[in-house]
Amino acid sequence: MAFVQNKKMDKTISSLLSRQNYLVTQANDLARSFGNLTTFEHKVLDYCFSYVKSEDTSSQIYTVQMLSIIRHLGLNSSGKNYQRVAEAFRALNNKTAIYLRTTYKNGMKGIIMTSLFDYIAIVEDGRIEFQFSKKVAPFIFELKKNYYSFKLSELSGVRSKYALTLLKLWNANSMGKLKKATIKGSLEEWQSWFLGTDDEGKPKKWAAGRFRQRVLNVSMKELGNLYPKTAFFLTTEKEGRKIVGYTLDITPIKTTLNI
Repeated sequence: MAFVQNKKMDKTISSLLSRQNYLVTQANDLARSFGNLTTFEHKVLDYCFSYVKSEDTSSQIYTVQMLSIIRHLGLNSSGKNYQRVAEAFRALNNKTAIYLRTTYKNGMKGIIMTSLFDYIAIVEDGRIEFQFSKKVAPFIFELKKNYYSFKLSELSGVRSKYALTLLKLWNANSMGKLKKATIKGSLEEWQSWFLGTDDEGKPKKWAAGRFRQRVLNVSMKELGNLYPKTAFFLTTEKEGRKIVGYTLDITPIKTTLNI
């Protein structure tokens, strides 16, 4: 009976994962977990991450001023922009579901369904308080320490959501500050990283040609302009005539000439 029950639970867990692409097993998975966010929401989240310090603990409560975010994003301090920032935090609360695979002491495996934030509070004096989920916080600290080494000014200069996502993937996969990297994944994985899921948690899917043209080509072109000493080489993986994935090789170009 226990064997049958375990098989049923395995199918249940697999069903959950098929509807939700936010499975996190290591720190740099967080760089792949927010395909649902808009460019503006990404930048507000980056501002939140910038407050993380190496000595922080999972119980750390962070406080930011809404006006500071508005100024950082180059906006004027109108009521409309205060509302825009508040809506971005509401979206971050709703769109940052995280699934964590776990193994219990008795050997049983399971999935913890949580979210990036434990809570977000918006106060009438323009203060915003937030705390990261205690389950997710260790991944955030490791990501910030080992991979997420951007300056806020660098991130704020990226216009496209897709370019911003690719920039984070590049940094996470290069194990350092934008060095040589290879990003490889199935078509479904690439689309989950950039497109996220719909309101029911189902992965968004585009035709391969549309995805390459409107997402990959756009993001590589923008990053190529921002980092002109870097080469981006995309390889299409096929099974017969069907496109099943991509491999992106990113290589810094040496420009020093020996005369």
